[in-house]
Amino acid sequence: MAKIELVDVSIRDGNQSTWSATGLNTPQILEIAPVMSRVGFRALDFSSSTAMGVAVRVHQEDPWERLRLMRAAMPDTKLQLIGTGFRFISWESQNNEFMRLVYRCLIVNGMDRFVVLDPMFDVPAMLETARIIREEGGGEIVVAVTYTLSAVHDDLFYQNLAAELAASPNIDRFYIKDPAGLLTPDRARSLIPAVRRGTGGKALEMHSHCTIGLAPLTYPLAAELGVDVLHVGLGPLGNGSSLPAALRTVANLREHGHRVDIDDIALQRADDYFCRLAKAEGLPFGEPGEYDASFLRHQVAGGVMTTTRRQLDELKLLDRFPEVMQEVDRVRAELGYPVMVTPFPQIVCTQAMYNVIGKERYGTVPDQVIRYVLGSFGRPIAPVDPDVKDRILSHRRAKELMAEPPPPSLAEMRRKFPPGLSDEEFLLRAVMPGEQVDAMLAAGPAKRHYNPDLRPVLKLLTELAKRRDLSEFVIDKPGFRLEARGA
Repeated sequence: MAKIELVDVSIRDGNQSTWSATGLNTPQILEIAPVMSRVGFRALDFSSSTAMGVAVRVHQEDPWERLRLMRAAMPDTKLQLIGTGFRFISWESQNNEFMRLVYRCLIVNGMDRFVVLDPMFDVPAMLETARIIREEGGGEIVVAVTYTLSAVHDDLFYQNLAAELAASPNIDRFYIKDPAGLLTPDRARSLIPAVRRGTGGKALEMHSHCTIGLAPLTYPLAAELGVDVLHVGLGPLGNGSSLPAALRTVANLREHGHRVDIDDIALQRADDYFCRLAKAEGLPFGEPGEYDASFLRHQVAGGVMTTTRRQLDELKLLDRFPEVMQEVDRVRAELGYPVMVTPFPQIVCTQAMYNVIGKERYGTVPDQVIRYVLGSFGRPIAPVDPDVKDRILSHRRAKELMAEPPPPSLAEMRRKFPPGLSDEEFLLRAVMPGEQVDAMLAAGPAKRHYNPDLRPVLKLLTELAKRRDLSEFVIDKPGFRLEARGA
């Protein structure tokens, strides 16, 4: 049996899948970093351009500062960023110069493992991205081979894709990315050997979500079939629409005779920490998922599923969620079966939601759907339905987007801002609303510490401070006493 390594996804993909990407801030991450550094993870799935945008927009925190602090707290653990095409935070495509600066800043600030993913399987674009990262000093470069179900995505397709990419000296490893958790044990028996034949001996990892309960069954088999690394989540950030729970995965691997060299005490402590945090903040726990065959049609990944629910709930329309999921299947077919990985799940689900809650189908069409039909993301796997294409391109906004000039050069973008900005601040301002970056800067440095056990007390004190009818209060419990009196 094999030695199996682990990549933890709690901070990035687990947070995105279970807590809509908004559940963790910098002090919460830093608090557990020293413990996680002792577990023995091969890497942490730490960030993405989307996660960096959330840090600014939701938490008013500097994502570059977060990266530097995490690197200082975990000097010996690889920190991973997953990227999707030539984009950074916004959905607009950027030129090579801009993306080169993005990767340069990421590397300078401490990122040392990069996942290259292209949802259109654009091999030249993937190779170009890997080349830029390597030239800028990137350490470990991993290609995501995204699994999906369609008439064209058979085992030979994935074998040939891996072989074409494996020839590049700028690609170190591969992982099979199963964002919707669709990979069954039966299909794994043929898919994994096919991908391994294509990788030419380069290491292979597995990243499969638990959305319909298949991943925990597939992981032990993947280890037997030669997968070197499995991706897992801690505590409430495992299971559900996230990835398999770390503790259970380790136990199952060892039961099957595999070797997992980790610090079990540190792993348990990290798991316990995220459980305490979730309880203190009122955040949900991932639970083992039931098999749902409808996912084999719409293929919506966990994070997008959670976000779609939240958006409908905010509109007081959560009861229409089943309709939206049915519409997702229809929209995906009409758009030529895009692979349901970022940004396409977001694009398809948004259009499906507008179709359900609007007066007519495709009466409202987001810019990214128009750009998809115009070919901005590459050529669709299958042709877009002609009637739907005509309907989309008949919108006035489509004509405006068709007239858009190509992305500006890096020099042109810099001229829009005052001189003297750091590269990091420039990159944020170039792709985000200025007022959001201003709010982040005004908030100052992020806090460094967080204790979930103090959260109930701090919440109580905050509420008591609002009471004008209280002149004093006492909190008295075994081992703890607090007295407060007004001036």
